[in-house]
Amino acid sequence: MKRKDFLRTGIFGLGSVVGLTTLATACKKDEITGGETAGCEETPPETEGPFPIKTPSQLVKENIVSDRAGVAMLLEITVQNVNDDCNPLEGVYVDVWHCDKDGNYSQYGGTQMQQTDYTNYNFLRGRQLTDGNGKVSFISVFPGWYSGRAPHIHVEVLTTSEKSLLVTQIAFPEAVTKVVYASALYASHGQADTSNIRDNIFSDSLDEEMATVTGNVSDGYTVSKIIMVKG
Repeated sequence: MKRKDFLRTGIFGLGSVVGLTTLATACKKDEITGGETAGCEETPPETEGPFPIKTPSQLVKENIVSDRAGVAMLLEITVQNVNDDCNPLEGVYVDVWHCDKDGNYSQYGGTQMQQTDYTNYNFLRGRQLTDGNGKVSFISVFPGWYSGRAPHIHVEVLTTSEKSLLVTQIAFPEAVTKVVYASALYASHGQADTSNIRDNIFSDSLDEEMATVTGNVSDGYTVSKIIMVKG
């Protein structure tokens, strides 16, 4: 789906999400750019974490907000093939998952690691198939954080036969997260307790996993990332 059509048709009906009607204009202002993977090298692989998607094939959708409140976020991922001079990789699955504004994941909970029980929920998780430009897009809300980790989004790229090509994570510029977490919907949870450089995932690979972020709290954010895989 073309980005302009995605923004026009996918953004309605999200109710409590902040800035829905102006997200399309957010990328034109307040830009904060993170690093992209240098050259044509595979994006660093990372752990899928303790909360991976349990049913990805059932979550093929563009709008992954569900009932979650938060600042509007359009996540745009481009997959490129390092085995083909970093040309776009068409026809592979991209799975994404992240926590809500309070640091909780769907499909999990009721444990010491996450006390709130969301085992029967499927928010902020989704799967898309890359188009001819290697791109996928998801409508979501800006993720929160949980203790011991810097803010992040999980990504897995797979073939249509479910062979995993790469599991990685996306980092956020702290100038952005500080503003978001000071906003009304996020303020009760406070600022992240772990910086990017102190995070045990990002500390040695931050430049390669940093997103490019444009927008603001009122209009919403567009988060973009190029991910290199060995296709």
